Amino acid sequence: MTGSETAAGPSAVGGTRGFLPAVEGLRACAAIGVVVTHVAFQTGHTTGVTGRLLGRFDLAVAVFFALSGFLLWRGHAAAARGLRKRPAAGHYLRSRFVRIMPGYLVAVVVILTLLPDAQADATVWLSNLTLTQIYVPLTLTPGLTQMWSLSVEVAFYIALPFLALLVRRVPIKARIPVIVAAAVASLFWVRIPFDPASGHNLWNWPPAFFSWFAAGMVLAELTVSPVGLPHRLARRRLLMAAVAVTAFLIAASPLAGKEGLQFGTIGQVTVKTAMGAVVAGALLAPLVLDTPDTAHRWIGHPTMVTLGRWSYGLFVWHLAALAMVFPLLGEFAFNGHFAPVLVLTVVFGFAIAAVSYALVESPCRNALRRWERRNDPTPLDSSVDDVTEPAVAR
Repeated sequence: MTGSETAAGPSAVGGTRGFLPAVEGLRACAAIGVVVTHVAFQTGHTTGVTGRLLGRFDLAVAVFFALSGFLLWRGHAAAARGLRKRPAAGHYLRSRFVRIMPGYLVAVVVILTLLPDAQADATVWLSNLTLTQIYVPLTLTPGLTQMWSLSVEVAFYIALPFLALLVRRVPIKARIPVIVAAAVASLFWVRIPFDPASGHNLWNWPPAFFSWFAAGMVLAELTVSPVGLPHRLARRRLLMAAVAVTAFLIAASPLAGKEGLQFGTIGQVTVKTAMGAVVAGALLAPLVLDTPDTAHRWIGHPTMVTLGRWSYGLFVWHLAALAMVFPLLGEFAFNGHFAPVLVLTVVFGFAIAAVSYALVESPCRNALRRWERRNDPTPLDSSVDDVTEPAVAR
């Protein structure tokens, strides 16, 4: 074993590298997985083995949450070991706001204004504009129902600096066990009783999904830890693929819920959530725990990187694109034609996403960088800009 393999820090696994092309490519794959789930549902492919498998692509949200956990936590993990300065809170919060809100607000205004099925009153408008729709009953509206996951994501963004403060005094060797313990504890959130008749759904509130964020946070800690068994296992790509597929199949089975996008029992939801963390961790681990010079050719290809940049726009706009596809084909929803609907939705969705990125997202991010160069003496942290956004809805 060489010295670079035993040394803690980014020299072993690239823990503080700013941009990871393969991670951007995984983001694109997860975004397409989101579209698969919603197209399957709206074309009526929700029963039998096929329905279970297609419906369980909703675990793409676990991948997105794990990506966010990894990318946003790795700065704190490196800082805890003295490898870099602690992330600046001001830049972090500004970058998160500018990365999320401009494209999102444009989509909300356009969809609530133009989509025929989106009959929005003042409460629906306010809750969707403020990303509080998971806390306000009956405000998830057609064309925007997937935004529940963005609401969860934003809650994680806000909580993350406080989580970093809580674990700051935890001994280095105990950081991963503490994160894992919190992830396991979060699985019990669904056991908190609530009245569905109230219109609230606590199963969609942020604590229910901490295990998915934690999968990425643990990987972030491992990137700046001495190389050991987890790193060696992660580099066995076939093994990680087998783990991901096995967990996915368990999540698609009756052990983890009903067919389609229906909620299961408390026990089934717990199994599905746990398997989501396993799927996300197994898919992400080889991309971030391999040695820095390891090539992930297809998923890190420039085409996949470009699609990854557009993935947030696909998340925001894909249900609107899907609503456009049915009239174009002269078909009604829940009437089959999965393949052509999927292809057209992906094509239209990415086309709208590319426009959104070029006209809204990228200009806003560039404007923030220019403003910070003029007004903020704190050096920019590029890793904060390399964060993924959520995508998927039940």
